[in-house]
Amino acid sequence: MDKKLLKDLSESLEGELLFDELSKAIYATDASVYRKLPLAVAYPKNPQDIKTLLAFANKNRVGLIPRTAGTSLAGQCVGEGIVVDMSRHFTKIIHLDKEKKQVTVQPGMVRDELNQYLQPFGLFFGPNTSTSNRCMIGGMVGNNSSGTTSIQYGVTRDKVVAMQCILSDGSDAHFTDISKETFDQKRIGDSLEANIYQKLYEELSNPETQQQIADEFPKPSIHRRNTGYAVDELLNNRIFGDDKEDFNLCKLLSGSEGTLAFTTEVTLQLDDVPPPFAAMVATHYHTLEDCLSDVAPVMQHSLHLCEMMDKVILDCTKNNRAQLANRFFVEGDPAGILMLEVKADSKEDLEKQLEALLKTIEKSGLSYASPVLYGDDINKAIELRKAGLGLLGNMVGDRKAVACIEDTAVALEDLKDFIGEFTQIMKEYGQDAVYYAHAGAGELHLRPILNLKKAEDVVLFRRITTDVAQLTKKYQGSFSGEHGDGIVRAEFIPLMIGEANYELLKRVKTIFDPNGVLNPGKIVDAYPMDESLRYEVDRKEPEVSTIMDFSDSEGILKAAEKCNGSGDCRKSHHMSGAMCPSYQATKNEKDTTRARANALREFLTNSEKPNRFDHQELKEVFDLCLSCKACASECPSNVDVATLKAEFLYHYQEANGYSLRSKLFAHNTQLNALGSKVSGVTNWMYESNIFGNLLKKAAGVAPERSLPQVGRFNFNNHLKKQRAERTDLSKKQVVLYIDEFVQYLDIQIGKDAIELLCRLGYDVELFYGESGRTYLSKGFLKQAKKLVSRNLERLKPILDAGTPIVGLEPSAILSFRDEYQRLHEDKGQLTKLASQSFLIEEFLASEIAAKQITSESFTKEERTIKIHGHCHQKALSNQKVTFDVLNLPENYKVTIIPSGCCGMAGSFGYEKEHYEVSMQVGKLKLFPAVKKSSTDTIIAANGTSCRHQIKDGTKREALHPVSILRQALVV
Repeated sequence: MDKKLLKDLSESLEGELLFDELSKAIYATDASVYRKLPLAVAYPKNPQDIKTLLAFANKNRVGLIPRTAGTSLAGQCVGEGIVVDMSRHFTKIIHLDKEKKQVTVQPGMVRDELNQYLQPFGLFFGPNTSTSNRCMIGGMVGNNSSGTTSIQYGVTRDKVVAMQCILSDGSDAHFTDISKETFDQKRIGDSLEANIYQKLYEELSNPETQQQIADEFPKPSIHRRNTGYAVDELLNNRIFGDDKEDFNLCKLLSGSEGTLAFTTEVTLQLDDVPPPFAAMVATHYHTLEDCLSDVAPVMQHSLHLCEMMDKVILDCTKNNRAQLANRFFVEGDPAGILMLEVKADSKEDLEKQLEALLKTIEKSGLSYASPVLYGDDINKAIELRKAGLGLLGNMVGDRKAVACIEDTAVALEDLKDFIGEFTQIMKEYGQDAVYYAHAGAGELHLRPILNLKKAEDVVLFRRITTDVAQLTKKYQGSFSGEHGDGIVRAEFIPLMIGEANYELLKRVKTIFDPNGVLNPGKIVDAYPMDESLRYEVDRKEPEVSTIMDFSDSEGILKAAEKCNGSGDCRKSHHMSGAMCPSYQATKNEKDTTRARANALREFLTNSEKPNRFDHQELKEVFDLCLSCKACASECPSNVDVATLKAEFLYHYQEANGYSLRSKLFAHNTQLNALGSKVSGVTNWMYESNIFGNLLKKAAGVAPERSLPQVGRFNFNNHLKKQRAERTDLSKKQVVLYIDEFVQYLDIQIGKDAIELLCRLGYDVELFYGESGRTYLSKGFLKQAKKLVSRNLERLKPILDAGTPIVGLEPSAILSFRDEYQRLHEDKGQLTKLASQSFLIEEFLASEIAAKQITSESFTKEERTIKIHGHCHQKALSNQKVTFDVLNLPENYKVTIIPSGCCGMAGSFGYEKEHYEVSMQVGKLKLFPAVKKSSTDTIIAANGTSCRHQIKDGTKREALHPVSILRQALVV
């Protein structure tokens, strides 16, 4: 298309229209296996923008692809037209009617954030997908989402009361319950809305049509059914039958995948919050057959949850840092686990329900373990299950669990037989499928493991999907239970509901959308399910050489390809966790982990340059990455964008040169060493308005930033003095790592650590060395590699002796476990280094657990402490160790601030173009929590950047946990 047309369209919108290569690349995929490069990406700001887009689409015969969070598994959100992202501006709660228990929201409202808003009113929106912390109401309506709670609270279609829509011709329409009289009135006229009512009446009044729908559509008892348009739901009312219900077109629009109208507002029916008392039984099974056999009997109870995970999913969680702790309830090596939750208004009623459920389980005798979970343990188990879809991306290599037959739903009485035949199909194809299920609703997310880069597996992709579609039809099940038809299943709708019904659906589409501009290729006139795949079939794999070792992912390209699009990185600061701080600040898809991985994959795959990293688009997409490493642990697929960014920066700068500022930050340790020789003069210049501002301007540092004070101190003499004062250094020997930050910037913390360890009886030695963190953050990988080799050689005697190495700055000591492992060939020494390196809090916590340190050594005074944890600690260790050590003084009241990233991220927050985003990140959670604290509350932060950010953002001085403990010592 002529770019002038797109430019003119852009100028006519209040929102944005982007058609640069980067924007198109990151919107070419969703969470499915498909890739379609769009013409442009639009961010409408108001309904008029949508009408303008529709006029353009109709005039130029261009498709419009509605999108919110983009977590669809079937390809609903990809297309060759204009992707219309509603998630940026259509995010408001319009109105809450407490009496009717109804809420009206815009389509970009996040499901979990809606429920946070509703909680004080004792209400909630029931449908609950695995993506609930980032999925949006518009997508849930488009997909007719259901999730874990559907057995109690129904599916999204059941909850949609009204929809404010813009029809394909740009006219407004409001759909809600209407009487027969109103229905007849709406059929009159020449508007598109009138035509819709009239034509639907003509189509569905025919008794033969009604009978063919009853004969061919999935069984009515299957609540999760999204196969095609829900014309069967339109028959259950007083217009077309004896039913007493009013007519509501929302039932048809729910599950229509944005192919019939654009929605700008949705009114939802709410439920009272679930009963307060809950228990979960996690039944373990040696075989899947035993697991499935128990579904029918346990469903005789009033369960709020009946979910299944199989061994493949459970095994994936073993290698996920964030989910490892949530495996606490798993006993042995089960082939499958059923998660059965009961709820009640009293403890007594809960115990009665639990007792009855356990009797049923005991009577069947099929499970070998049935642990009962309460309280937060239930949430941990649910989080483990929720992470299941993304965790499948952890499979190393090109063979992946592919979404194609993962949405089958059958009647509960057919479930066991259906699975038996399904398993036989899989055996015939040599497949070990992944079983991940809403078992209580008769829906199993069954996934074959295929390599869609290979032609023979693409053939299997179609064959397996076809065979399972035929099997599902045999049981009159639904081929699309809750994930929608999209591209992957739309082709099979004629098989599932019959040709006559399919022709009816095509006519319904034409009634609503005569020019076919709304999400074309979905539901009717479908795109082929085995074309437009994310990867070119039988391509020659690009060879990409790297400085860092990515062999754990079979290379950097496959490390990027691990991103399956599940969109966990789109959760906002209202949710737990730190990923992804730049997205939380900007709400821009470009600033997500997903966008960075997708962009890197696109350009490494398709670049024709000798240096495949040499693209301005990659520089742009990585620009706001804070290298916090939250994605390394919180992304279910462990996509470590911080490491990908370091490698990218190296190659990009090799081609385009290293800026003065990057050199200054990378070689910051050497500059601090020089400055420390005349620290008085250096610090005076830093604080001087004239010289300080000149330095900032020359270095590209934000003028609002304060510069850190440098210093010089003889730690060896200080240690000698402490050793001389203590004659009882009888505890184990420990090496204290004096990193580049402690040596020149955080001298007092180093002194406090020496005094603390010595006074507690530890035999301390010192190791001085630059960690290389500044080199890594700026992509100076050759220098980092040399430093790793030098440090590893110097550490050899310590490693051979097995002496623990404890560090004070998380970004320094934890690099021994992380980046060092990719920058040297001696894997034996690297393994020793990783296992012998500890945050000082980790070391102290282990000694406390071993009773080597007790509260007797510390003050009995009362103090209140709030902890902000370093991002690298959260990703590579845990915050609990800091919490535990600061709780050692008996009367210290300690809490952890759920703060995410502080926003400083080393040099990032100093850089003038990043300062605003840096402060925005701090303002999301950290700054408000600190400012809310009383002046006598101690703020604990173990990261040097974190303490600096807290000072600049709140004017409060934060202390390292070691300094707090040193002040609390009484020995």
